[in-house]
Amino acid sequence: MILPLLLVLQGAPADTVPNADAIPRVTLAEALLEATRFNPNYVQAAGTVAEATWVRRAAMLVFVLPSITASADFTGSTTPSFNFGTNSLSKTIVAARLDARYELFTGGRKVADYQRATADLQGAVANEAGAGFLAAAETEATFYDVLARRQLLEVARRRVERAETQLLLSRARVLSGAAVQTDSLQVLLELTRARVDLLREAAGLDVARAELGRRVGRSVAVDAAGTDTTPAPALPITLQEAVQVALDQGPQIRVAEARARATAATIRARKAAYLPWVTLTGSSAAYDNKFWPEAATRSSGTLTVSLPIWNDGRREIALAQAKAANDVAVAIRDDLQRGALADVTRSYSAYQTASASAGLAAEAVVVAQENYRVQETRYRSGAVDIIEFLNGQVDLADAEAGLVQARYATRLALAGLEVILGRRLFPSESSQ
Repeated sequence: MILPLLLVLQGAPADTVPNADAIPRVTLAEALLEATRFNPNYVQAAGTVAEATWVRRAAMLVFVLPSITASADFTGSTTPSFNFGTNSLSKTIVAARLDARYELFTGGRKVADYQRATADLQGAVANEAGAGFLAAAETEATFYDVLARRQLLEVARRRVERAETQLLLSRARVLSGAAVQTDSLQVLLELTRARVDLLREAAGLDVARAELGRRVGRSVAVDAAGTDTTPAPALPITLQEAVQVALDQGPQIRVAEARARATAATIRARKAAYLPWVTLTGSSAAYDNKFWPEAATRSSGTLTVSLPIWNDGRREIALAQAKAANDVAVAIRDDLQRGALADVTRSYSAYQTASASAGLAAEAVVVAQENYRVQETRYRSGAVDIIEFLNGQVDLADAEAGLVQARYATRLALAGLEVILGRRLFPSESSQ
């Protein structure tokens, strides 16, 4: 009863996966270029830079340009009223006015506002760089996830092919009387597991390709071009140099430093409210009963000196809030600077560990391949039972999958380190 069942199952075709030739492919460089255009966080960060640029520009222009307002009024009434322009009664009164206001002295508020705007702009630029590296890291993770899952799919396919070969071998041994029928059932169970694993890897690859399409701004699945079989290179900088790079140009630290400078400038701006302000204002007005009014013009200028005495404590509250915000910003900056050593060491060591693990995983594949070859030879000669033979097959598949996962972990560790440092360690790879 068992042999007919084996004949039927042996003839069943192996599960196949869709042909990927029609799926569009992108290189890593293309994926990184597109990702920054469509990543919401990066787009928001870039918009913040544009906003901060105008804020800084406005803070600089207040030193040389007054605030100017132009207005015009046209009044019509059923009863005539006195018109200042014509010095007579009129049903229509037209007035045009130009007002200019310039602050001569504000207790240093203008300077403080400019310093704060400059710090905010520097922080926005650093935040944009950080968002760019984070978007690149997420894109790289998705890109290499596609490559890894594609390789895992090949591992699963080879496992199915070996299981099918094993089924033929075990069936021949059963027919010859060299093995019992349960050997074929054991192999059939392995073949079923291999086919299930093949389906699982194919589904995972479909999801990874769809996610890569999302990253590069497309509504279709996108495949990753190239392969990921090269050994991980040694890092071009030492741990001490990496820590210094993180302190000098790490996006998070740069943002924190800019925030600390901005809050310090806010304190100086709030203190300006305790000093007298000197303001020069001027206006020019024209009146008539038609537009453009030109019957009469009047001009005036005013020099105002004001000293705030008490405004219900709002000035003191604003100063206290500014000091509290500065204390928080300084604490965050100092904590990030102190933590740079730990953060960089963690990512640096993770890359080295993953790189070494990938090397060991490659050696494990060689060992598993040789062990499988020996087990197959010994099974053909009847020296080992089917369980040991199948264990060699499973060990080989696990070793091949472990190598793929180790290479993927190396890429993730490198991307995480580059996010902290705010620079590319291997720029040539991302341009390929």
